[in-house]
Amino acid sequence: MRSLLAAALLAAPSALPPVRLPGGEGGIGFDDLRYAPGLHRLLVPAGRTGRLDLLDPATGAIEVVEGFSASRKIGGHGQGTTSADEGMGLVFASDRTARELRVVDPGARRIVARARLGGIPDYVRWVEPRREVWLTEPGREVIEIFRVVPGSPPALERAGQIRIEDGPESLAIDPLRRRAYANTWHDRTVAVDLDSRALVARWPNRCRGARGIALDAGRGLLFVGCEEGKAVVLDLRRGGTVAGSAAAGAGVDIVDYAPGLRHLYVPGAGGGDLTILAVGARGQLTTLGRFATARGAHCVAADADGRIYVCDPANGRLLVFQDAAEGPR
Repeated sequence: MRSLLAAALLAAPSALPPVRLPGGEGGIGFDDLRYAPGLHRLLVPAGRTGRLDLLDPATGAIEVVEGFSASRKIGGHGQGTTSADEGMGLVFASDRTARELRVVDPGARRIVARARLGGIPDYVRWVEPRREVWLTEPGREVIEIFRVVPGSPPALERAGQIRIEDGPESLAIDPLRRRAYANTWHDRTVAVDLDSRALVARWPNRCRGARGIALDAGRGLLFVGCEEGKAVVLDLRRGGTVAGSAAAGAGVDIVDYAPGLRHLYVPGAGGGDLTILAVGARGQLTTLGRFATARGAHCVAADADGRIYVCDPANGRLLVFQDAAEGPR
């Protein structure tokens, strides 16, 4: 059995060449990054550039989907497309400027359907058990729901909404338990039943400003990033009780988790750093290290081969690291 100390000694990621995104000169106000295992692509909503970039981790090649709202404005992450997810062989992406949900055919690299939203979207997530797309709209305090009607092209039908008071911030889908999880903007994490759409739990998460969410569905662990600079683990098997917590850099927003390595990645935008945490069987967290990234780097995604992608908003690129360390058993 490899000890946590031995894992820690192996945890320093090696830097790989950064990925420069088309039109990223002068900066991109990133928000959500997400690895799509079905497509073997990293989904990179490139904000003001008007593009959704599909990055092939194996080759570094970028496939570009045009047609989202573009802007010359630098900074912020409120322009164009900022969140995307895969489902049914398609990609579902937001357009914050147009207040639309858009459906992308990744093979043809074009937008094939769209629907007007009730508010400004934040997170987009595919809900496989329901064949639906759920979008958070924090300004309205709701999750808006669309049903996907197969066809050529597919169609989107509005299917309802769920109210989340003081939220929703972030969104994770748990098909195993048929639950969705989101945060309030402060100190609670909520669980929603996918079928009834009822709010079924509201758990204290010990954050002052709850932000990102990641999930280990197999082990029943939910990870919450706290803006003030820490990560918290909620144990879904024990009623959402806090199972562990650890410090991270200030300005935490989006977090991600590698189930194979059992590593949690927590970027701190304030100091431009990335904290890597090992997650034990009961949800305990062990700090493996804190590593330099870039000022304002607040979003992260991990692919299936141990690569970590951290957004660098000021330079319109992705920083890439290889994490080959073995996680705890």
